[in-house]
Amino acid sequence: MINDYFEAPSALERMRSGSVGPHIDGFATVLAEAGYSPHTIRGYVRSAVHLGRWVDGRRIALSTLDDTVLEPFRRHLSRCRCFKRSKGVFKGAVSGAEQLLAYLRRRGAVAPVKPEAPTTALTTISERFATWMLRHRGVAPNTILRYQLALRPFLACLGEEPEGYDASRIRAFVVEQLGCRGRGECRSAVSAIRAFLRFLVAEGHLAPGIEHCVPTVPQWRLSSLPRYLEAPAVERVVSSCDLSRPQGLRDHAILLLLARLGLRGGDIVAMSVDDVDWTRGTLRVRGKGRRETLLPVPQDVGEAILGYLQRGRPRAAINRMFLTVFAPFRPFATSATVSDIVRVALQRAGIHDAPSRGAHLLRHSAATAMLRAGSSLDTIATVLRHQSSDTTAHYAKIDVEMLRQVAQPWPVGESC
Repeated sequence: MINDYFEAPSALERMRSGSVGPHIDGFATVLAEAGYSPHTIRGYVRSAVHLGRWVDGRRIALSTLDDTVLEPFRRHLSRCRCFKRSKGVFKGAVSGAEQLLAYLRRRGAVAPVKPEAPTTALTTISERFATWMLRHRGVAPNTILRYQLALRPFLACLGEEPEGYDASRIRAFVVEQLGCRGRGECRSAVSAIRAFLRFLVAEGHLAPGIEHCVPTVPQWRLSSLPRYLEAPAVERVVSSCDLSRPQGLRDHAILLLLARLGLRGGDIVAMSVDDVDWTRGTLRVRGKGRRETLLPVPQDVGEAILGYLQRGRPRAAINRMFLTVFAPFRPFATSATVSDIVRVALQRAGIHDAPSRGAHLLRHSAATAMLRAGSSLDTIATVLRHQSSDTTAHYAKIDVEMLRQVAQPWPVGESC
């Protein structure tokens, strides 16, 4: 009921008039049930009333409304004189109009969204490549998207007709177009091109082995040192959360999962409520390549997750473990949100000289702590779910004193 958010009788009478008026009370009730704050509900109700007045002024029937009215309504807001003191004109006015249209669709007051015509065949070779990578290689959707973006210059230069590709053209593109880019960007583009060529070979467009014509980006494998925080700094980051607030409970659980179990940001995003087995004290983690692993849940991690579920997690019918704090409640879109949580926690903890500021910083820190506590590389590889032992051996370089003991002297010969 809008009576919970507005008091003036004249305002209530005005809001309940017009074509949108009969739906305003129900609209406000649905927003409240979804967890929106009273301040946001007031703004969205004003926006809905504003949209109704604008529609009535143009004699547009309510039943004919669809998303096409949003852009004209957006332009109207920039020069609106409908309300005194700009009521109904604010930053989220268009969002309020979108929420109203969604509510009216559910009530059957406006026509449903027309479904897109199904496509019988993929229209571009890039889309066929994405489907092949997903079905036959088990690549994560985010990785496929990065590959597609990296392939755009390649397809723009060589075209989408693979019959015209040859080794000299492919090699020339890599040398000329990628030579001026950074090493990391160049390596990503080369990986995408090789995967794309393997796809064309699988479809029969190119001869097998053509992917070997792509030049290799020179790089010493695992040449850098792991970027990590010392144990006291990690504890400062974990304890920086305000556990009296829902956001603090959520971030505290996420930081502990990163710091104790060495999870990736993508693992946090994909985690569901059902992944925790409270009886056995295990956590099912879905890693790269659709692999699933059971990890033991430490006591403090289990207590943090339980505290978030009981006192911090919104009451939403969503199976994902971690959700946004403010309505509309939804899962994290990408692992970048997890990295942002780590970055903000570093600021709260007063750590301004961290070697990196993403989710992998705590993963590296967890591996470093396990190694210094005496864990074997095989144990660390199991917890971190490494496919190659070389990746885990990367962490052995942190013990500089031990390296000094095993390092061999540099051979000295006679000068020429």
